[in-house]
Amino acid sequence: MQDKAAYLVVLIGGGMLWLLTALLTGRSEAWDSPYYWSLAYPMSILLAGIVAYRAPRRAWRWGLAVMLVQALVMVVTSGGSFGLLPLGLLLFGVLSLPAMALAVLVALWRNRVGKG
Repeated sequence: MQDKAAYLVVLIGGGMLWLLTALLTGRSEAWDSPYYWSLAYPMSILLAGIVAYRAPRRAWRWGLAVMLVQALVMVVTSGGSFGLLPLGLLLFGVLSLPAMALAVLVALWRNRVGKG
């Protein structure tokens, strides 16, 4: 998978996970719903791993991108409440760490299996 296609997949996928969770649960922010933590967030991590398998070069960026697009969608859909934005961005950065780790591990595994 080429980088442009990989970015497209993680950006659309991550954004849709945030939007759908918020819309389907009636929350203004997806992470206010328990379904974000039990479904959408794990699916975001999984999405980063799947894309890393297909595009293993610098795989960490897929985990970062899938979470940062959720921050962007939150800002766009929040209705202008930016008071807690710095804290939210920090939290999205922390939330990206498991996705980045999985992406790197999947890429390492793919590269090792592919050479063997």
